[in-house]
Amino acid sequence: MTATPLGPRAAQVLDLILAGALLATLLAGLAACHRPASDAGAPPMFTDDHGLITVPAGSPLRSHLAVQTVGGGERAAVIELPAQVEADPARVANVLTPLTGRVVALKVGLGQHVRRGQVLAVLASGDTAGAYADAEKAVDAAETARKALERARGVQAAGGAAQKDLEAAESAYNQAQAELMRARARLAAINGGAKGASHDLVLTAPQTGVITTLSVAPGQQITDPTATLMTVANIDKVFVTANVPESAIGSFPAGAEATVVLAGDPDHPLRGRISETDAVLQPDTRRQRVRIALANPGGRLLPNMYASVRVNGRASGGVVVPQSALLMNNDAVSVLVEVRSWVFQRRAVKIGDETETDARVLSGLQPGERVVVRGGVLLDD
Repeated sequence: MTATPLGPRAAQVLDLILAGALLATLLAGLAACHRPASDAGAPPMFTDDHGLITVPAGSPLRSHLAVQTVGGGERAAVIELPAQVEADPARVANVLTPLTGRVVALKVGLGQHVRRGQVLAVLASGDTAGAYADAEKAVDAAETARKALERARGVQAAGGAAQKDLEAAESAYNQAQAELMRARARLAAINGGAKGASHDLVLTAPQTGVITTLSVAPGQQITDPTATLMTVANIDKVFVTANVPESAIGSFPAGAEATVVLAGDPDHPLRGRISETDAVLQPDTRRQRVRIALANPGGRLLPNMYASVRVNGRASGGVVVPQSALLMNNDAVSVLVEVRSWVFQRRAVKIGDETETDARVLSGLQPGERVVVRGGVLLDD
């Protein structure tokens, strides 16, 4: 008898039937493997009687299970906060020009180390030239007044001058001295004690540090005396500023120990203490800033470096269990509690802070109870 070839649709139907039969066979085999009681009369792996899971004598599961008494006590949670390195604001100085003028020389570059009093830039300024001229005129006037006073005193000593003439000479001398002091003080305020060629305006470093910003170039005309030309930051001491979420505000008081881990050098953590805590939240991030002051003699810590800060938070109660004791089912977490020898009951728990090895149970478990800490997944059917 000649077989009739199957069409494409009939062949697909036959394939589906065969696949279904094979899947049913596999499921039946798996069910037989996981059946608690054997049809051949062998002891069951375990039995489940309304939530009470019993592992009978002779069950091979007994050699795979470990039960442990759990303890409680207080433990401080370790909280890791994002952070970055910042220069100490008290050690950051902005360099401004007291008068307008044109930049004729720029003596430093961005990132350069400078010393206090070092020349940073030179400006040609008409106002500066006028200040020098006023000071020179004040010197000349003071010298003229001094000579006039000496002559008046000599004439009076010879009996040829009235007392009022001497008093007038003394008054003129005193006024000339006052004008000289004013002119010199203005010149010192403008130039900081430095003197450039042709009475130029000389800008000097207000402190030792690093040029962190630079917004001026040779030939540039400076018309706004309030504009910052450059910034000098002393980074011998820096802050590591961490951002604390609203939920943890108040957990990090000043003086608390902290560990700083640099993103670029995680193998060499730094130890410090929280030195400052902001009294306000940042409006954009809704976080509170806390700062750890660190000495930086070698300049290893650079402003704007990324870091993380690990701080011990408030101590919390509860029961500590190994991670291996936790059984996960979607969003629910449970443990197997021993109610009597080799009889266990599943109990839902609420988890608090965790580490790689253990977790803190906030509710659902009491200190002194015994839980399955190894092999519990074998009973998790």
